[in-house]
Amino acid sequence: MLQEDEYYMKQALLEAQKAFEKAEVPIGAVIVSDKRIIARSHNLTETLNDTTAHAEMQAITAASIALGGKYLTNCVLYVTVEPCPMCAGALAWAQIKRIVYGIKDEKRGYHKITPFILHPKTKVTSKILAEESGFLMKKFFKDKRN
Repeated sequence: MLQEDEYYMKQALLEAQKAFEKAEVPIGAVIVSDKRIIARSHNLTETLNDTTAHAEMQAITAASIALGGKYLTNCVLYVTVEPCPMCAGALAWAQIKRIVYGIKDEKRGYHKITPFILHPKTKVTSKILAEESGFLMKKFFKDKRN
């Protein structure tokens, strides 16, 4: 399973790179159903001038359209950074089966603010390609400060 997780996380990292190139916070996400990517997304908050246009929110919408329904009970979200409470709440409503993320968001991650927000059946795996995810975030904010 680790090899599969790393493969899909690399796909999420490609999305994060797209966000980085658009001067968006570099977070990328993919949603997988039956070993097939059904949604790809990255942060678009600056592009769309929309504070809710997080990578996860964009992916949930795309996956729901692809599946023709609002529940993602057999899906896995791969996202480069731990979801915020808003995204975690949306993932709970979507009843996502599993979340896999790269790095923890120490300031705004759902664990810090609302640790029990996810659906009770949702499984979480962290630290998959964390170094790569962290590098992109650090570079983004370092460049922004300079």
